[in-house]
Amino acid sequence: GIRQMKILLAIDGSKSSQAAIRNIAALDWPSGTEVKVLNVVEPPSLLMGREMSGPDPEFETVWKALQEQAKAMVAKATETLRKPGLIVTPALEEGDPKSKIIDLANEWRADLIVVGSHGRKGLDRFLLGSVSEAVARHAHCSVEIVRTSS
Repeated sequence: GIRQMKILLAIDGSKSSQAAIRNIAALDWPSGTEVKVLNVVEPPSLLMGREMSGPDPEFETVWKALQEQAKAMVAKATETLRKPGLIVTPALEEGDPKSKIIDLANEWRADLIVVGSHGRKGLDRFLLGSVSEAVARHAHCSVEIVRTSS
């Protein structure tokens, strides 16, 4: 028979991520289809410049909060997608979202990557738009970019 599909769903808490989750939940996939729900947590050091020396308790607190938030987000999406015939597993990675999404898709041999693209204006849109575009360019499988109108 046909090989089971492996779908890597990369989410980031945006409206388009919510739309991507709903899209996958709404479709009828062949029984045994696997969905890996991935969120990549970007270390704050990337955002704050690297001028910190030694452990910073405030930094630790922020980092832990980010990780907890990511874990909760992935868990919620995993629950939303759970239905008969669908094998849904959560995945958390740390680092650069673009390379982590592509690496995991390759390692896991995903057939499809689904990634949300922000509809926001300005820098945010530029940063997150570039993630989905980079993934589309470098992935070795199909990529579906879910956009929201808002």
